[in-house]
Amino acid sequence: MYKCTDNAQSNFLNFNQPIGLHMNPENRWIRMADAIPWEIFEKKYSRLFKGKNGRVAKPLRLALGSLIIQTKYQYSDRELVDQLTENPYYQYFIGLPGYQEEPPIDASTLVLFRKRLKMDVIMEANEYMLEAFKEKDASDKKDDDHTNPPSGGGCEEQKAKPEQQEGENKGTLMLDATCAPSNIRYPQDFSLLNEAREKLEIIIIRFCKTYGFSRPRMYRKQARKNYLALAKAKKRSTKKIRATIRKQLAYITRDIKYLENYMECGYAPTSKEISLLMTIYKLYEQQQYMYQNKVHSVENRIVSITQPWIRPIVRGKTKTPVEFGAKFDLSVDDNGLGRIEKISYDAYNESTVLIEAVERFRERTGHYPERLLADQIYRTRDNRNFCKAHGIRLSGPKLGRPSLAKQSAKEKKQEYQDNTDRIEVERSFSLSKRCYGMDLIRTKLYDTTLTSIALSVFVTNLFKIQSQILFVLLWLRQLLRYQPADFESETV
Repeated sequence: MYKCTDNAQSNFLNFNQPIGLHMNPENRWIRMADAIPWEIFEKKYSRLFKGKNGRVAKPLRLALGSLIIQTKYQYSDRELVDQLTENPYYQYFIGLPGYQEEPPIDASTLVLFRKRLKMDVIMEANEYMLEAFKEKDASDKKDDDHTNPPSGGGCEEQKAKPEQQEGENKGTLMLDATCAPSNIRYPQDFSLLNEAREKLEIIIIRFCKTYGFSRPRMYRKQARKNYLALAKAKKRSTKKIRATIRKQLAYITRDIKYLENYMECGYAPTSKEISLLMTIYKLYEQQQYMYQNKVHSVENRIVSITQPWIRPIVRGKTKTPVEFGAKFDLSVDDNGLGRIEKISYDAYNESTVLIEAVERFRERTGHYPERLLADQIYRTRDNRNFCKAHGIRLSGPKLGRPSLAKQSAKEKKQEYQDNTDRIEVERSFSLSKRCYGMDLIRTKLYDTTLTSIALSVFVTNLFKIQSQILFVLLWLRQLLRYQPADFESETV
């Protein structure tokens, strides 16, 4: 159940400050809270609640505002609650009517916020924010052209300028892919088997306690000793690794037979144990196959028992050639603001995303981009033919052998400029990973992990827009300070 708030706290003057508390109205959190269209987001958020019974859900501003603060500073759930309790600027940002000393939410409530605010909801809010900023930027440019007419020609020169033809390509689209690694232990075969064995032993012990069975012989101490002998070894030979895997597989085989005998007698595991057992069975089959065939790869390989949907993503980097997390494509526009074009836990070829990203660009703007800045993997024949058919200049050299004719100075300058501008998407990745938590996703569930990645992109865009607006305001102040008095009076 959800009830739309009346937005009683609409500005800074309505925030009930206790005696002795002085707050700066120019604080960045106050300015950002006043700039975000909470009312529009709340109308879309209320659609998630269909029933009219039950407890009333927390307001959107409280939920989304708390997650924005957490993404910005990478607080844990408990630390975030403490920060919200101590900081009056945070309390204003999340929409409280006044400063209060009691915690506004519980730490466990943040998990429900991340489950409710799924990736689609965050990306819809991100799209609306980018469109609003684009319209505001266009209106500001028109106002700037009106207040600063070109010297010499006046309005006649403005009329003489050719208008943009409808359907003509304009703008730039940058596209690249990356991986958001999850916080899991580096997956080693013998370590995964040891973890699976320990979880099976816990389930067997629970069966024995619940139904009064005597514990079967599981050789727990020997299995643990066998695992530690390899885990603590300084040098791990192939022979020793295979021997350890063989023994761990044998221990798991024995434990699985015990559980199957219990279930054949009519004793069923709990709902949580069923999903865990399905994951362990799949892991056991994969490890058995790789051990018997002496291979190190298998389709849909499980690298984490607690998060079985995570897959290894080969990125080819020197420091981390393989990462474990969700892979996604990000497109960046002329203003440096990003959108998630595709996201998946499975590895995929990012070249298949280019045509879809370009078509979505045309749906948003009404025209195709003038140039498309992408990496080498995107420059397939199909993508090149698509760009050529729609008049899009795809960055990078042509296919085939290099031409004997030398490049002109204009072509060299254009190629250099494309390579320089394409760095913007890499800069966006770096900013999100260094400052907004994309370098290590700490959430554990399938949906909340995607929500964390979407929040990282959303908050990156949010603070970029705030910094750009602040820069424009400072520039206008400097401009008005040094303008003649008559011009200043007209513009004001």
